[in-house]
Amino acid sequence: MKTIKIKRIYEEPSGEDGYRILIDRVWPRGVSKEDAKLDDWKKEIAPSEKLRKWFNHDHDKFARFSQKYRKELEDKTKDLDAIRVKAKQMRVTLLYGAKDTEHNQAVVLQEILMK
Repeated sequence: MKTIKIKRIYEEPSGEDGYRILIDRVWPRGVSKEDAKLDDWKKEIAPSEKLRKWFNHDHDKFARFSQKYRKELEDKTKDLDAIRVKAKQMRVTLLYGAKDTEHNQAVVLQEILMK
């Protein structure tokens, strides 16, 4: 498998990114679709609105958020497998909008996809 990396969507796109997938349910503020240079937008694997609002980027809730998010992803195997297939062909970058680079859904999703 090639690399699956994570990156804030607010960072400049790079040739090193490979296939760029936005994994947020809502479009990030201040980023145009043209500037985002996306290859795909996978809203369906983003945390549910209810989970996202409960978590509210509170790092003290991250462990519980991670458990709940993993549970939500259990019925998304088709979507996850499609990303894994893509990652066998080329580098994949999961893009997210959160300011916290250590406590967000991309960290959890990257770990799941790399297994």
